[in-house]
Amino acid sequence: MNQVVDFINVNRDRYIDELKQYLAIPSVSALPQHAPDVRRAAEWTAESLRKAGIQHVELIETPGNPMVYGEWLGAPGKPTILFYGHYDVQPVDPVDQWTSPPFEATVRDGEIYARGSADDKGQVFMHIKAVEACMAAGGALPLNIKFLIEGEEEVGSAHLDDFVRSHKDKLAADVVVISDSPMFDRGIPSICYGLRGLAYFQIDVRGTKTDLHSGSFGGAVANPGFVLAQILAQMKDRSGRIKIPGFYDAVRELSEAERAEWRKLPFNETKYRKDLGAPRLFGETGYSTLERVWARPTFEVNGLLAGFTGEGAKTVLPATSMAKVSMRLVPDQDPDKIAELFEAYLKKVAPKTVEVKLTRMHGGKPWMTEFDNKYVRAAGRAIELGFGKPPVFNREGGSIPVVSTFQTELGLPSVLFGVGLPDENAHAPDERLDLGNFHNGIIASAYLYDEISKL
Repeated sequence: MNQVVDFINVNRDRYIDELKQYLAIPSVSALPQHAPDVRRAAEWTAESLRKAGIQHVELIETPGNPMVYGEWLGAPGKPTILFYGHYDVQPVDPVDQWTSPPFEATVRDGEIYARGSADDKGQVFMHIKAVEACMAAGGALPLNIKFLIEGEEEVGSAHLDDFVRSHKDKLAADVVVISDSPMFDRGIPSICYGLRGLAYFQIDVRGTKTDLHSGSFGGAVANPGFVLAQILAQMKDRSGRIKIPGFYDAVRELSEAERAEWRKLPFNETKYRKDLGAPRLFGETGYSTLERVWARPTFEVNGLLAGFTGEGAKTVLPATSMAKVSMRLVPDQDPDKIAELFEAYLKKVAPKTVEVKLTRMHGGKPWMTEFDNKYVRAAGRAIELGFGKPPVFNREGGSIPVVSTFQTELGLPSVLFGVGLPDENAHAPDERLDLGNFHNGIIASAYLYDEISKL
């Protein structure tokens, strides 16, 4: 392993230059005008795998964006890793809040700023470079590896589950490795053993066939903007508890042992609040901040649209209003069941003065594993070798729906091996990745392959 680590250290600057090229591709899967860029990112990913020494690399077409697949199976009798990641990125709005252009990767104070740097191109590239280093130093990997890198993660992975179900032999492995999550905090590497699920919806409200003059018609018809606000206000009580009947029925409660372990983590609530710029923190009564984020479900408004929003004044009654809402789910909530409960409650609280349409956008199941399984322990040893300190164990408030799919469809455990940071603005302006973590992550990834090969 010394030769592998030496190779990684010598090529540190080259890795950054290559990562800048990757980040320059605006592979925004949510916007149709970026479809050519998404494909270009897929081709760039595939070529990087080939250069690293991965074999049988191919773009697999789907009804949406292509998946990138490659494998190296030159270690008979050794375990096989299935590495999953994504090359698509979030939209960049609002652009004026970026300090530097989102697709012109810029290094400042030891961090690289660009859309996709932390989520997930930087972390995907980390593993590609670890493979390259192993191949360059020794001519082979210590185990077998398969790469599956998709281009629709940021829009709900609409075609991934079907692909996994129909390609079980192709994806057969011993363990899934995913690097698409943050460390607990700066200087505190971690392994995530639980993720929240997701149920995402769009609510459309229509009152009249066109916008109306608020003086001539105000008071005669319902205002869809106001109605939507009233509907949303009925989703939570003042203590932060969600009011949808049956919503909490399947929630797996935290054990006292787990709560005690989380209290030992070096979490500073005051610093957390100040870093967020929040006057005060708010959440469900009776739970700590970490418990609310990691182990309790939520109902959130992700976007609102109604009426005139331009500069100046326009006295108008909007004909329509729209909200995008999401619910983060915890074990053992099922997104389909939650969707049914939400639809029933929405029909109950919506007035007859407007038409209300609910559209299910996408979702995913929550996931949790035992953090004392052999693959997680191997990952812990690799992180300690790469970062110089043992990891802490935590859950994550975000969602990676395919983790549950790999578990249910392929019967595979997953190791979440992320090196991002909680404050790196994934999905927000000035997204960035700490280059020290990126470099140590390459080393840790190489050690991960070595540690799992010994199991």
